[in-house]
Parts: sequence; structure tokens; C-alpha cells
Amino acid sequence: MEVQSSSNNGGHSSFSSLRVYLNSLSATPSRLSRRAISVSTSSDEMSRVRAVSGEQMRRTLRWYDLIGLGIGGMVGAGVFVTTGRASRLDAGPSIVVSYAIAGLCALLSAFCYTEFAVHLPVAGGAFSYIRITFGEFPAFFTGANLVMDYVMSNAAVSRSFTAYLGTAFGISTSKWRFVVSGLPKGFNEIDPVAVLVVLVITVIICCSTRESSKVNMIMTAFHIAFIFFVIVMGFIKGDSKNLSSPANPEHPSGFFPFGAAGVFNGAAMVYLSYIGYDAVSTMAEEVENPVKDIPVGVSGSVAIVTVLYCLMAVSMSMLLPYDLIDPEAPFSAAFRGSNGWEWVTKVVGIGASFGILTSLLVAMLGQARYMCVIGRSRVVPFWFAKIHPKTSTPVNASTFLDTTKPSRLIF
Repeated sequence: MEVQSSSNNGGHSSFSSLRVYLNSLSATPSRLSRRAISVSTSSDEMSRVRAVSGEQMRRTLRWYDLIGLGIGGMVGAGVFVTTGRASRLDAGPSIVVSYAIAGLCALLSAFCYTEFAVHLPVAGGAFSYIRITFGEFPAFFTGANLVMDYVMSNAAVSRSFTAYLGTAFGISTSKWRFVVSGLPKGFNEIDPVAVLVVLVITVIICCSTRESSKVNMIMTAFHIAFIFFVIVMGFIKGDSKNLSSPANPEHPSGFFPFGAAGVFNGAAMVYLSYIGYDAVSTMAEEVENPVKDIPVGVSGSVAIVTVLYCLMAVSMSMLLPYDLIDPEAPFSAAFRGSNGWEWVTKVVGIGASFGILTSLLVAMLGQARYMCVIGRSRVVPFWFAKIHPKTSTPVNASTFLDTTKPSRLIF
């Protein structure tokens, strides 16, 4: 936290020197009681707080960029697993209704993010929203949790890229990784491909937000093409009878085999597939026309993803009776056992790989902007808040957070 009293540190940051930091640390109790419940204002966030970064982020994003980032952030590899698990265990063929309900809930949440982002178009996302409503301590607690969540989940997601890519090309995951002797078993596998992926995406997001959006649009287009391919193949190979008849007559039948409870349990499970649109709100400071572009971008991406998910759910339900669906790999398993259709499993693996890359890129964009705005509040060194004058991106925050991931890639 920054000390406001010039008698303590001359008006400089608490992190300006070791002596200043120790003095500031000794005053933590009084400073915490003063700042924990202090509430910022929208005008402060838009002017004084933003000025801490020195340079300003360029407003280069339009509504179609936000739609691309929203779709890229949401449609990851998880849908290829979550759909099968929710259908087999909870909803059966009515999983399509579960996705529609979850999509509606996500859309309502997106409206909340949209309202805040339009009112406060800064890069802080939920951190800034909480800071002006509940105070600095709840905001810092939320921001710290979000940053840790991004760092750890991104490391895990980047490792899953190797697994899906290996599936697509028929290569064992163990051949992509090497073992370091001396480390405990289960924590001694290094994934160089995942490290390389993280480093490449880091370079992209540091160079330019606009260029990052273009890369995301290209990868998202390929990913959606693969999804449409899987949907079409499911409708071609599927049978509408599977929407109401299980393979085992003793199991519940009908489109709603587990009733309304099953539908809502399925909706609760598949809602995780919609996580990612919140990262788009952290790009509000870089949107050309926030009032127009943010509502269309955030809400539009959720609506499009809902339609895609529902089509995927119908396709999967037509491929197999719900009681034969593999909860871990529903689409791959459905085609793997069919003569002449095994090649589709490779397409699923490639499509999931593109989904991992897009969700990773959007998440890494979001985490850097969270860290940047936390730095602006001076609860961490304001070095993290600095914007590079040439790229207009938070290079310091991006580099620091993304270089911590390789250490997380040892499992």
C-alpha cells in the first residue's frame, strides 16, 4: 500500500527502498484500518489512478474484437468433456436444455459486467468494480485470488494442450515430456511444449493488444470450423431415436430421463463451460467506443457460444444413447468405435487444441490487466502498473506473471 503521508517516506511508494518499506511495514495496522474500507470513485479510477501507469493503453478494439475474444475465452477444450459428463450423470438428452439455462444465467451475469464496464471503462475488471463499491481490502482480496487462479489454471491448461495435440497425432503424452530425477513422483515431469506455448503467447500479448486480437480471431475461426465439423458429423452419423431411448431398457427413458432436477443439475455442471467472458471486461480500457462496443461484444459472445453449445449437445446426444456416452471423451469415444470414422477423433483433438490456445491467450490478457490495475492502487509495487510506451501494453505485469508459469508446469 502506498503511504500518503510525506513525513513517512517523502510521498513515494512504500516499495521505493528497503528503509521506506520497513517503515511502511511497521505502520501496517494503522494503514490497513484506514485503507481497508476506503472506497475509490469512478472519476479517480478514470483519471488519477490511471495516471500512475504513465503511458495510456491505446483504444483499438471494436465490438467484433470483443466477440472474438469472448468466444475464444469461453470455447475451450472443457466443453468436449463437460458435455459428456453432464449428459451421462445428470441430464441425459435434455443436456441441450441445461446448456440453454446455463447460457441464460451467463448472459444475465454478462449484463452485469457490461454495465460496470460501460460505467467504468478501465482495465481492472472485477477488482475496480469492487474497489468503488466495497472498498480496497475486498478488492485486493478478490484481485489476488483472480490472479492466482489465472496463473495456476493457465499452467494446467497449457499442459492439456500437449495431451490433446498428442491425441490428434497419435503420440503418447510421455514422449512430449521428460522426467527430472530427484523430484517426487508425480511432480517430476517437465512439459517443454507447454512452456514454449506460454512464452510464445506472452510475446504476442506484449507486442500489441490489437495484434493479439487478430491472432485470437484467426485461431477462433479455425476452432469454430472444427466445432461445426463435429456438429455436422454428429447429425449425419447420429440417430434421433437416441434422444429418447437409452441403450439399456432398464435405465430411465425419454428426453428428460432424470426430470427437472437432472436438467438443473446438468446446468450447474456445464456452467463452467461459459467461464471466460469476464476476462473481456478487463479490456474495457482498450475499447474504442465502450458504450457501444462492450454491450455488443460481451453479450454477443455469450449468445453465440450458447447456440454453439446447444448444437454440440444435440449432436452428441444423437450419436449415442446417453447411457453409453463416455463421460471423459464423449465425442472422441463415439467415433472411435465406428468403422471408417476413427479419423474424426483426430479432428476433435486438433479442434480442442485450438480451443486451448484461444482460451489461454484471452486469460493471459486478462490476468496482466488485473495485475496492472492492482499495481495502480499501490498495494503491490507500481512497477506492475507501467505501460510500455511503444506497445501500449502492461509488459511488466505480463512478463512477470507469465514467467511464473514454467515453474507450475512441473507436475
